[in-house]
Amino acid sequence: MIALLRLLWRLVALLDFLLFTALMLLLAALPRPWVRAAYRRVLRPWCRSFVRALGVKLALHQHYRGALPAHYVLIANHPSAFEDIGIPALFPVRSLAKAEVADWWIVGRVAVAADTLFVQRESSASRKAATEALIEAARQGSNLALYPEGGCKGRRLAGRFFNGAFIASMESGVPILPVFLHYHAQETFEWGDQHLLLKLWQIATAANPQVDYHVFEPIDPRHFSSAEAMKDHAYRLYQGWQRRFLE
Repeated sequence: MIALLRLLWRLVALLDFLLFTALMLLLAALPRPWVRAAYRRVLRPWCRSFVRALGVKLALHQHYRGALPAHYVLIANHPSAFEDIGIPALFPVRSLAKAEVADWWIVGRVAVAADTLFVQRESSASRKAATEALIEAARQGSNLALYPEGGCKGRRLAGRFFNGAFIASMESGVPILPVFLHYHAQETFEWGDQHLLLKLWQIATAANPQVDYHVFEPIDPRHFSSAEAMKDHAYRLYQGWQRRFLE
């Protein structure tokens, strides 16, 4: 009986997601000035619908006392494709994504309509333009979500962080909000060279789809002499959280 109820719940969640996605695509087809504000408001509910359809248990853990800053530049490690919906399901953010995402079927159309910022990672000119766009967006009050490893690098941290998030924080005065992501089924969620649809299927059928998003003390740019110093500090924090949660 319990198994049947769980199956029915997944079917209802899937139907809800499909209908919601049809609405998102319809809105995305309209002129952007007409729907920009409304689209940002419905992005989080759509992401939550996506999370439910995948059957993922998404848990938020706050490791400091106090409310979130009014505005922030959220950074996180990037082991899986899932955080592209997991982060905006929990936080009202504009994301920075690789330029190829804009061409993805469904997800790309939603990302473009949601005012996602894009960057060609291999192009220094594109990275510079993206950093300038991030600074301007932060100054205008947008909460940003970035992955300073520079893409999906697996469950373990890459050898360094890139500067963009920290430059945007220093130039705008907006604090960094560090979030460490831990997937209980690490191997299942980790994104390697699989096709996106295959990875989503693996996530949807994971034996232990528990996901923990750990939120830590905001990092105030006023406490650092440079973006480089703040970046190095953040990387050391993430190394410590990696030892804490993954070892």
